[in-house]
Amino acid sequence: MARIMLTKKTATATALALLAAGPVLADVKAGVDAWSAGDYARAVVEWQGPASAGDPDALFNLAQAYRLGRGVEIDNVRARQLYEQAASLGHVKAADNYGLMLFQEGEQERAMPMIRAAADRGDPRAQYVLGLSHFNADYAPRDWVRAYALMTLANGAGLPQARDALMQMDRYVPQAQRVQAQGVAREIEAGAKSQRAAELAAAELGSRPAVVPAVAAAPAPVAAPLAVPVVTARVQPAPATVAAAPVVAAPAAVPASTAAPAPRQGRWRVQLGAFGVAGNADRLWSQIGSHSALAGTKKTLVPSGKVTRLLATGFASEAEAGRACAALKRDGKDCVVAGQG
Repeated sequence: MARIMLTKKTATATALALLAAGPVLADVKAGVDAWSAGDYARAVVEWQGPASAGDPDALFNLAQAYRLGRGVEIDNVRARQLYEQAASLGHVKAADNYGLMLFQEGEQERAMPMIRAAADRGDPRAQYVLGLSHFNADYAPRDWVRAYALMTLANGAGLPQARDALMQMDRYVPQAQRVQAQGVAREIEAGAKSQRAAELAAAELGSRPAVVPAVAAAPAPVAAPLAVPVVTARVQPAPATVAAAPVVAAPAAVPASTAAPAPRQGRWRVQLGAFGVAGNADRLWSQIGSHSALAGTKKTLVPSGKVTRLLATGFASEAEAGRACAALKRDGKDCVVAGQG
């Protein structure tokens, strides 16, 4: 049976989702302004008073400072205390970060309610962790469709570990379930948008105008204060009720100069462009066809009125085509999933 294991390596590419709203307190805003200017020590001083008075935004901002080690020494114990205190006062992002810290520190059962809530709100880190939990049946019931849907959303948000996890899941999750997962992913995403809209409306009714996010406003790129576990995969003996994944010996290594990607056999396609001059389609393929996201695909030219469409054909599923298109877009290439040929 397939299993994806968690480790505690640090992931630095995950962008933080931070404050959604804050109270009208001059010291909190002054701290945000100081942080934006790079004066982290001053920001911490500004937040200490409101935090002592129980302001949830100041508590959350201080937790971020302790987690990142900006203006203070890194202190994960103190950060956890501050996240917990802010969460108890209703700070949503503090609850998200607190749940992830609990999970990382071995308190998974206690963390899971907060992980589920964060995933429902669209936090990609929580979606990643919950997806693994559903896949492995650890701290959540086994549900490969929901696992694949959650991992697809985390990958779409740019979480680097999610891409690797999806590649591993592709080896075990049947194609029919992967297709079904795309609909579930859309439902989860729609629910998250609705929930965020409701929270924003509630904040406005409560006269809590937005405060500039403490870390997002920093002048330099910031690493995520919460590490998201990296995954490795292993195959374990499966229960009698579940078919075991076959163990296949690895083929002999082939030198990179002679190895060719195996042709893809699927019918899903990614459109790379449409051209009034057909030769331009060939020219683009000569530039982009060697991209790793298109490995094993076939160049397909489709006349459509006065233009010629250039497509890469061979993807096994809509999800696979979508991941390839996302990879191309990250490298500045235009594309769109074009359905089955």
